[in-house]
Amino acid sequence: MAERSLEGASVVVTGASGGIGRHIAKQLAESGARLTLVARDRNALESLGIDATVVSADLRDAEAGRTIVAAALAANNTLDGLVNAAGVVAFGSLAETADEVIEDLFLTNVLGPLWLMRAAIPALTESRGFIANISAVVAEQPLAGMAAYAASKAALTAVDRALTRELRTAGITVTDARPPHTETGLADRPISGTAPRLREGLRPEDVARRIVTAIIVGEREIPADAFSD
Repeated sequence: MAERSLEGASVVVTGASGGIGRHIAKQLAESGARLTLVARDRNALESLGIDATVVSADLRDAEAGRTIVAAALAANNTLDGLVNAAGVVAFGSLAETADEVIEDLFLTNVLGPLWLMRAAIPALTESRGFIANISAVVAEQPLAGMAAYAASKAALTAVDRALTRELRTAGITVTDARPPHTETGLADRPISGTAPRLREGLRPEDVARRIVTAIIVGEREIPADAFSD
Protein backbone atom coordinates (compact mmCIF):
# COMPACT_ATOMS: atom_id res chain seq x y z
CA MET A 1 0.00 0.00 0.00
CA ALA A 2 1.32 3.43 -0.95
CA GLU A 3 1.93 5.86 1.88
CA ARG A 4 -0.76 8.47 2.43
CA SER A 5 0.29 12.08 1.96
CA LEU A 6 -1.05 14.46 4.60
CA GLU A 7 -0.03 17.56 2.68
CA GLY A 8 -3.25 19.52 2.07
CA ALA A 9 -5.43 16.77 3.57
CA SER A 10 -8.59 17.94 5.34
CA VAL A 11 -8.64 16.19 8.72
CA VAL A 12 -10.98 16.42 11.71
CA VAL A 13 -9.45 15.83 15.15
CA THR A 14 -11.81 15.45 18.10
CA GLY A 15 -10.51 15.83 21.63
CA ALA A 16 -7.93 18.15 20.09
CA SER A 17 -7.32 19.99 23.35
CA GLY A 18 -6.49 16.75 25.21
CA GLY A 19 -3.14 15.20 25.97
CA ILE A 20 -2.87 12.97 22.90
CA GLY A 21 -5.22 14.92 20.65
CA ARG A 22 -3.25 18.15 20.80
CA HIS A 23 -0.03 16.37 19.82
CA ILE A 24 -1.75 14.59 16.96
CA ALA A 25 -3.15 17.92 15.80
CA LYS A 26 0.26 19.60 15.95
CA GLN A 27 1.98 16.76 14.09
CA LEU A 28 -0.72 16.69 11.42
CA ALA A 29 -0.38 20.46 11.01
CA GLU A 30 3.39 20.10 10.67
CA SER A 31 2.72 17.54 7.92
CA GLY A 32 0.68 20.11 6.00
CA ALA A 33 -2.84 18.95 6.87
CA ARG A 34 -5.75 21.39 6.95
CA LEU A 35 -7.37 20.79 10.29
CA THR A 36 -10.80 21.06 11.85
CA LEU A 37 -10.24 20.86 15.61
CA VAL A 38 -13.04 19.81 17.95
CA ALA A 39 -13.49 19.97 21.71
CA ARG A 40 -16.07 21.21 24.20
CA ASP A 41 -13.92 24.22 25.19
CA ARG A 42 -13.36 26.60 22.29
CA ASN A 43 -10.83 28.66 24.24
CA ALA A 44 -8.69 25.57 24.85
CA LEU A 45 -8.64 24.89 21.11
CA GLU A 46 -7.72 28.45 20.22
CA SER A 47 -4.91 28.44 22.78
CA LEU A 48 -3.17 25.64 20.85
CA GLY A 49 -1.92 28.20 18.33
CA ILE A 50 -2.69 25.97 15.35
CA ASP A 51 -4.06 27.52 12.16
CA ALA A 52 -7.29 25.54 11.91
CA THR A 53 -11.06 25.62 11.81
CA VAL A 54 -12.25 25.41 15.41
CA VAL A 55 -15.53 23.77 16.41
CA SER A 56 -16.92 23.72 19.94
CA ALA A 57 -19.05 20.59 20.14
CA ASP A 58 -20.08 17.87 22.57
CA LEU A 59 -19.89 14.42 21.00
CA ARG A 60 -22.59 13.23 23.40
CA ASP A 61 -25.03 15.19 21.23
CA ALA A 62 -26.17 13.07 18.28
CA GLU A 63 -26.30 16.21 16.10
CA ALA A 64 -22.66 17.09 16.77
CA GLY A 65 -21.33 14.74 14.10
CA ARG A 66 -23.24 16.46 11.32
CA THR A 67 -22.18 19.88 12.61
CA ILE A 68 -18.51 18.89 12.68
CA VAL A 69 -18.52 17.36 9.19
CA ALA A 70 -20.36 20.38 7.79
CA ALA A 71 -17.75 22.71 9.29
CA ALA A 72 -14.88 20.73 7.78
CA LEU A 73 -16.52 20.65 4.35
CA ALA A 74 -17.34 24.35 4.48
CA ALA A 75 -13.74 25.19 5.33
CA ASN A 76 -11.92 22.78 3.02
CA ASN A 77 -14.47 21.47 0.49
CA THR A 78 -13.48 17.90 1.28
CA LEU A 79 -12.89 15.55 4.20
CA ASP A 80 -9.90 13.23 3.97
CA GLY A 81 -9.56 11.98 7.51
CA LEU A 82 -11.07 11.72 10.97
CA VAL A 83 -9.17 11.19 14.23
CA ASN A 84 -11.24 10.47 17.33
CA ALA A 85 -9.07 11.40 20.31
CA ALA A 86 -11.88 12.45 22.67
CA GLY A 87 -12.53 10.32 25.72
CA VAL A 88 -13.32 10.17 29.41
CA VAL A 89 -12.34 7.69 32.13
CA ALA A 90 -13.88 6.45 35.38
CA PHE A 91 -12.58 4.28 38.19
CA GLY A 92 -14.25 2.11 40.80
CA SER A 93 -16.13 -1.14 41.10
CA LEU A 94 -19.13 -1.65 38.87
CA ALA A 95 -21.36 -2.04 41.93
CA GLU A 96 -20.42 1.49 43.02
CA THR A 97 -20.62 3.11 39.58
CA ALA A 98 -23.61 5.37 39.08
CA ASP A 99 -25.95 5.06 36.09
CA GLU A 100 -25.00 8.49 34.77
CA VAL A 101 -21.29 7.61 34.85
CA ILE A 102 -21.80 4.48 32.74
CA GLU A 103 -23.98 6.48 30.38
CA ASP A 104 -21.37 9.24 30.04
CA LEU A 105 -18.60 6.72 29.35
CA PHE A 106 -20.51 5.15 26.50
CA LEU A 107 -21.85 8.43 25.10
CA THR A 108 -18.37 9.97 24.93
CA ASN A 109 -16.23 6.93 24.13
CA VAL A 110 -18.56 4.97 21.84
CA LEU A 111 -21.80 6.61 20.73
CA GLY A 112 -20.29 10.02 19.97
CA PRO A 113 -17.61 8.54 17.70
CA LEU A 114 -20.24 6.29 16.05
CA TRP A 115 -22.50 9.23 15.26
CA LEU A 116 -19.55 11.26 13.94
CA MET A 117 -18.24 8.42 11.79
CA ARG A 118 -21.70 7.83 10.34
CA ALA A 119 -21.89 11.51 9.38
CA ALA A 120 -18.38 11.45 7.90
CA ILE A 121 -18.58 8.25 5.83
CA PRO A 122 -20.11 9.82 2.67
CA ALA A 123 -17.35 12.45 2.45
CA LEU A 124 -14.64 9.95 3.37
CA THR A 125 -15.92 7.58 0.68
CA GLU A 126 -15.56 10.33 -1.89
CA SER A 127 -11.98 11.05 -0.82
CA ARG A 128 -11.04 7.44 -0.02
CA GLY A 129 -9.94 8.76 3.32
CA PHE A 130 -9.17 7.39 6.76
CA ILE A 131 -10.54 7.02 10.28
CA ALA A 132 -8.27 6.63 13.32
CA ASN A 133 -9.87 5.91 16.68
CA ILE A 134 -8.00 5.96 19.98
CA SER A 135 -9.14 3.02 22.06
CA ALA A 136 -6.95 1.84 24.97
CA VAL A 137 -4.93 -1.05 26.33
CA VAL A 138 -7.91 -2.01 28.54
CA ALA A 139 -9.72 -3.14 25.38
CA GLU A 140 -7.13 -5.95 25.35
CA GLN A 141 -6.45 -6.28 29.07
CA PRO A 142 -9.51 -5.26 31.14
CA LEU A 143 -8.72 -4.35 34.74
CA ALA A 144 -10.69 -4.69 37.94
CA GLY A 145 -12.06 -1.33 39.01
CA MET A 146 -12.38 -0.20 35.39
CA ALA A 147 -15.11 -2.49 34.06
CA ALA A 148 -17.33 0.17 32.51
CA TYR A 149 -14.41 2.11 31.02
CA ALA A 150 -12.82 -1.06 29.64
CA ALA A 151 -16.16 -2.09 28.15
CA SER A 152 -16.50 1.26 26.38
CA LYS A 153 -13.02 0.99 24.86
CA ALA A 154 -13.55 -2.64 23.87
CA ALA A 155 -16.77 -1.57 22.16
CA LEU A 156 -14.87 1.07 20.16
CA THR A 157 -12.29 -1.52 19.11
CA ALA A 158 -15.12 -3.83 18.00
CA VAL A 159 -16.55 -1.00 15.92
CA ASP A 160 -13.18 -0.42 14.28
CA ARG A 161 -12.73 -4.07 13.38
CA ALA A 162 -16.21 -4.25 11.90
CA LEU A 163 -15.75 -1.01 9.95
CA THR A 164 -12.42 -2.23 8.57
CA ARG A 165 -14.43 -4.87 6.71
CA GLU A 166 -17.53 -2.76 6.10
CA LEU A 167 -15.66 0.19 4.57
CA ARG A 168 -12.98 -1.69 2.65
CA THR A 169 -14.82 -1.45 -0.66
CA ALA A 170 -15.32 2.28 -0.06
CA GLY A 171 -11.56 2.68 0.14
CA ILE A 172 -11.64 4.03 3.71
CA THR A 173 -8.80 2.89 5.98
CA VAL A 174 -9.78 2.36 9.63
CA THR A 175 -7.07 2.35 12.31
CA ASP A 176 -7.67 1.17 15.88
CA ALA A 177 -5.02 2.48 18.29
CA ARG A 178 -4.81 0.91 21.77
CA PRO A 179 -2.08 2.80 23.64
CA PRO A 180 -0.95 1.80 27.12
CA HIS A 181 -1.21 4.27 30.00
CA THR A 182 -0.03 7.65 28.74
CA GLU A 183 0.82 10.76 30.74
CA THR A 184 -2.07 12.87 29.48
CA GLY A 185 -3.45 13.86 32.88
CA LEU A 186 -6.74 12.10 32.09
CA ALA A 187 -6.35 9.75 35.05
CA ASP A 188 -6.19 12.80 37.32
CA ARG A 189 -9.59 14.05 36.20
CA PRO A 190 -11.89 11.01 36.02
CA ILE A 191 -15.63 11.54 35.84
CA SER A 192 -15.92 9.19 38.81
CA GLY A 193 -13.67 7.45 41.33
CA THR A 194 -9.95 7.73 41.98
CA ALA A 195 -7.20 6.27 39.85
CA PRO A 196 -5.12 3.47 41.34
CA ARG A 197 -1.39 3.98 41.61
CA LEU A 198 -0.11 3.77 38.06
CA ARG A 199 3.43 3.32 36.87
CA GLU A 200 4.85 6.06 34.71
CA GLY A 201 3.10 6.21 31.36
CA LEU A 202 4.25 6.93 27.84
CA ARG A 203 4.85 10.45 26.59
CA PRO A 204 1.77 11.71 24.72
CA GLU A 205 3.87 13.14 21.91
CA ASP A 206 5.39 9.71 21.30
CA VAL A 207 1.97 8.04 21.26
CA ALA A 208 0.72 10.71 18.87
CA ARG A 209 3.70 10.17 16.56
CA ARG A 210 3.04 6.42 16.45
CA ILE A 211 -0.60 7.03 15.52
CA VAL A 212 0.24 9.57 12.81
CA THR A 213 2.78 7.11 11.37
CA ALA A 214 0.09 4.42 11.30
CA ILE A 215 -2.23 6.78 9.42
CA ILE A 216 0.45 7.48 6.83
CA VAL A 217 1.34 3.83 6.19
CA GLY A 218 -2.23 2.52 6.50
CA GLU A 219 -1.97 0.27 9.56
CA ARG A 220 -5.28 -1.21 10.63
CA GLU A 221 -4.42 -1.85 14.27
CA ILE A 222 -1.83 -0.59 16.74
CA PRO A 223 -1.97 -2.95 19.71
CA ALA A 224 -0.62 -1.81 23.06
CA ASP A 225 2.72 -3.54 22.64
CA ALA A 226 3.33 -1.78 19.32
CA PHE A 227 3.73 1.55 21.13
CA SER A 228 7.05 0.40 22.56
CA ASP A 229 8.57 -0.07 19.10
